[in-house]
Amino acid sequence: MTALEKTSIAALLDHTLLSPTATTEQIHTHCNEAQQYAFHSVCIAARWVAPVADRLHGSQIKVTSVIGFPLGSETTQTKAAQAKELIFAGADELDMVIDLAAVIEEDAQAIQYQLKTLLGVCRSVRPEVTLKVIIEAAALTHDQKVFACRQVQTAGVTFLKTSTGLHAAGGATLADVRLMKDQAPNCKVKAAGGIRTAQQALTFLEAGADRLGTSASVAIVLGINSGGN
Repeated sequence: MTALEKTSIAALLDHTLLSPTATTEQIHTHCNEAQQYAFHSVCIAARWVAPVADRLHGSQIKVTSVIGFPLGSETTQTKAAQAKELIFAGADELDMVIDLAAVIEEDAQAIQYQLKTLLGVCRSVRPEVTLKVIIEAAALTHDQKVFACRQVQTAGVTFLKTSTGLHAAGGATLADVRLMKDQAPNCKVKAAGGIRTAQQALTFLEAGADRLGTSASVAIVLGINSGGN
């Protein structure tokens, strides 16, 4: 990756703060960091979407939040209601955990219904809200990952995400990013979960990730600018 490409990495980072104990002061600091370093978005829990959207109004920073997080076991109707509420509150992008039980049982009908329902919600507004589908790759077998990727692409979703970062099985891996790019070539890939250093960020981008989700965004950018790890 060239020096010029390195300088643009901040624009590929979703600056993430999903701690349930995050305070108003921490959220303000998070937004300030996003503006200072020109990150792509702030990724925050649902309760913060409205105030963060107000705080960042007029800036280039997107507001990202999560649906069905972190288990993915909510019903389609519940996830759709969450999506509508967050879009109304000001979310630009939504990261939704896929129905993992449906993936494991290869229930394509259930998955297609859920994905297309959520896509319908996200595409009912202008500009469209970006939907990213988290497949929690570390918790799946190879065949289950392949199935999930193909289902997401078939539904017409344009963004896959590796992980919530909270599952005991682990977070993003380079092998999973490569598999997702191979099995769903029409989808972009967001790697998230355990990406904390500049070197890790560069390696995931070189493996094919289009976006990174991390709570260590500032450290990553500073590390890249200093030439360190």
